[in-house]
Amino acid sequence: MKSNNLPVFFRLLSIFLLQGLILSCGQKASSVTTSEATSVKDSVQLLAGNTAKDISTKGPIAWLSYFEDVPDFFMASDGAIAFRDYRSAEVFIKDTLIKQIPRINLKWANIRIDPLTPQLATLAADFHEDLTITADKVVPVEGYFTATAHQTSEGWKYLNVHWSIKPGK
Repeated sequence: MKSNNLPVFFRLLSIFLLQGLILSCGQKASSVTTSEATSVKDSVQLLAGNTAKDISTKGPIAWLSYFEDVPDFFMASDGAIAFRDYRSAEVFIKDTLIKQIPRINLKWANIRIDPLTPQLATLAADFHEDLTITADKVVPVEGYFTATAHQTSEGWKYLNVHWSIKPGK
C-alpha cells in the first residue's frame, strides 16, 4: 500500500469500526416471550390480589411484606416523595400509620400489567380504600396507583410505588 493511500485506508477503517461499535453497543430492547409475558402478568396479578387481601385483613403493616427491602425502594404520593427508602417506610408504618389508620380495606379496579423483562413489570390500577381511623370513622379514598414490580428471591415485590389521590367530591 502506498503511503499516500494510508490516510484514506485509516479513515475507512475508522468509519467501519465506528459503525460496528455503534451497532454492537446500541441498546437492544429486552424481549419478553409470549410465555414469559403471560407468566409475569399472572404473577403480578397475584401480587396485586394478595396485596389487597393482606392489607384488608392485616392492616397497613402488611405493606412491609410487599415493599422490596432494598436501597432503591421509594414511594411517592401525588407527585412528591413520601419515602426515600424502605427503612423510612418501615419506620413511618410501624411508628405512625398503624396507630392512625389501624384498618384499610383496599380494592383494585382496571388493573394493567406491562411486563418489561421476566423479572420486572409495571402495574397500574384504579384503587378504592376505606380507611378506618382510630375514632372508628371510615374515610373513603380513591385514586390511581402505579408501581414497578420486581421478582426477587422472596417472590414479587414493589420496587417503587406512586399513589395519586382523586380530589374529594
